[in-house]
Amino acid sequence: MIVLCNVNAIDTTLAHLREAGSRNCEGIVLWLGRRTPSAIHVEAVYRPAHVAREDMFHIPPASMTALQAELRQRRLMVAAQVHSHPLEAFHSRADDQWAIIRHEGALSLVIPYFASQTTTGTFLKDAKVYQFSANAKWTEVPSKEVSSSWLQIK
Repeated sequence: MIVLCNVNAIDTTLAHLREAGSRNCEGIVLWLGRRTPSAIHVEAVYRPAHVAREDMFHIPPASMTALQAELRQRRLMVAAQVHSHPLEAFHSRADDQWAIIRHEGALSLVIPYFASQTTTGTFLKDAKVYQFSANAKWTEVPSKEVSSSWLQIK
């Protein structure tokens, strides 16, 4: 199902990722959304409390509990996870291990260079998009399919 995200959410996402990058750490945000019959609409950018280094992030149990409470209270779901890498964008073993969402079709986006070179206008080109498959693996979505089938910025 396609995820629809507005420009303000992209701007907020990039600001959070750049702030973490200024400390030489990966950043992580979760897009919280609401499912409709045709799409998932991103309604909020959520930055969970997390531990991060240059090459990994981890969301501890207490922060996961806080996330679950937020989701229940607002009646939302995690539409996608978005995080940054210090250099090129790819889904690392640490990303596989610490992924927040693991349902078929879940999206994980990786932004290169701590988002320092990414703008709202280049977001879809710069992001590497991965989808959680039915066989429990993160697979890269070909860039030519991203905006037509997986993610649109409105």
